[in-house]
Amino acid sequence: MANTSAWHHLYQRAAWKRLRANQLAIQPLCEFCLITEEVTAAEVVDHRKPHKGDLELFYDPSNLQSLCKHHHDSAKQSMERGKKVVTYDLDGYPIALG
Repeated sequence: MANTSAWHHLYQRAAWKRLRANQLAIQPLCEFCLITEEVTAAEVVDHRKPHKGDLELFYDPSNLQSLCKHHHDSAKQSMERGKKVVTYDLDGYPIALG
């Protein structure tokens, strides 16, 4: 399904592609997986705070995180809808994501 958001075109810009490549070079592993000591390659560069077209927020490197597709499409989307997402560490203790 195609993304039809008003700011989808921003992801086609050369500046975003450079920023994305730089983020994945700096942090090539999924930041959510690392919380539970899993090692998974990141495929998605996600905005920690949704930019909603705000160019300053869109291009802010400190607003980026590297995620695997699974966590981007599940946990992160749930968090953006206001749901609390909890995972568990190796000892079974709960860890809130986000």
